[in-house]
Amino acid sequence: MASTTTRLLADLTAEGLLPPAQAAAIAEDERTRPFSLHHELRALLYLGSVLLAGGLGVLIYENRDSLGQEIITAFIALAMAAAFGYAARHRPAFTWQEAPRTRIAADYLLVLSCLLFLVLEGYVQVAYGVFGTRYGLVTLLPAVLFLGLAYRFDHRGVLAMGLTALAAWVGVKVAPLALFTGQGFPAHELSGPGLLLGLGLLAVGLASERLGRKAHFAYTYLLLGSNVALVAALTRLFEVIGDAGVLRLQALLITLLVLGICTLLGWYARRTQSYLFLLLAVGYGYVAITSLVVLLAQLGGLEGVLWPLAFLYFPLTLLGIILFFINIKKILRIA
Repeated sequence: MASTTTRLLADLTAEGLLPPAQAAAIAEDERTRPFSLHHELRALLYLGSVLLAGGLGVLIYENRDSLGQEIITAFIALAMAAAFGYAARHRPAFTWQEAPRTRIAADYLLVLSCLLFLVLEGYVQVAYGVFGTRYGLVTLLPAVLFLGLAYRFDHRGVLAMGLTALAAWVGVKVAPLALFTGQGFPAHELSGPGLLLGLGLLAVGLASERLGRKAHFAYTYLLLGSNVALVAALTRLFEVIGDAGVLRLQALLITLLVLGICTLLGWYARRTQSYLFLLLAVGYGYVAITSLVVLLAQLGGLEGVLWPLAFLYFPLTLLGIILFFINIKKILRIA
C-alpha cells in the first residue's frame, strides 16, 4: 500500500498537480498513521470464546469419571453464570435502534455464556437424560433463549446462534429419527420446511428494517434466511427436475421463486452496497437459470442438444459473470 501511495504521489508531483511540500506531508501522514487492528482483535476474541467453550467440553469429557457428574455440572453452571453475570451487569439500555457498546468484554462473555449453556444442556442430557427423547425441546430451548438475549443485549452474534438453533429445531421436528440413527440426510423432508423457514426469516428481516425495530438485525436475518430458503428450494428443484408431468411444472415454479429471491438479494445489495449479497444473488441465480435452461429443453424434447449446447452455454455465461464483476462498482453505485 505504501509503494502504491508513493508512486501515485510521485506521478501527481511530476505532472504538476501536487506541490512537493504537500506531497511530502501526505507521504509522512501515510507513513506514521496507526494501523487499525479492530476487526482482527474482535475476530480473535470471538475465536477465543469458541475455543474456550470447546476446550472445556473436551476437558470435561476426558475427566468425567474422575470428577463426578455433580461437580462437572456445578462447574459449568458457575462458569456460565459468571460470564453471563458480567455481561448482564454491563448490558446497554434497551432500544429498538442500535445500542451503544458499554464494555467490549461484555459482548464476548455473553457469547461465551451462550456456548457454555449449550455445553451444560448437552451434558445434563447425556448424564441425566433430562429431556428424554424430546429432541425438539433440546433445540427449541436455546433458540428461544438466544433470540430473547439477542434483542435484550442488542447482539447480532447471539441472534445468529438463535436462528441457527431455530433451524435445527425445524430439522429435528420434521425428521426426528433420521438425524440421529444414521438413516442419511432427509433432504426431501427438510426442503419444504426449510423453504418456509427461510422465507419467514427474509420477511422478518425486511419488516425489521421497514418498521425500524432493530433494523441492523436485518442483515443477519436476510443472510441466513436467503441461504436457507435458496438451498432448500434448489434441493427440491434437483429432485423434481428430471420427473415428468406436474413435477416439471413444480420445478418451473421453484425456479421462478429462486430467481425472485435472487432479485430481492440484488436489490438489497445495491441499496446497502453489499458485495456479499450480490455474490449470493449471482451464484444462486446462475444455478437457477442453468436449471431453467435444462428444464425448458426437457419440456421441448431437446434433451439431445443439451451437451452440444453446454459447450457454448458455460463459456459464454462465465464470461458474462466475469464482466459483471469487473463492473461491480458501477452496479453497486460505489464511487
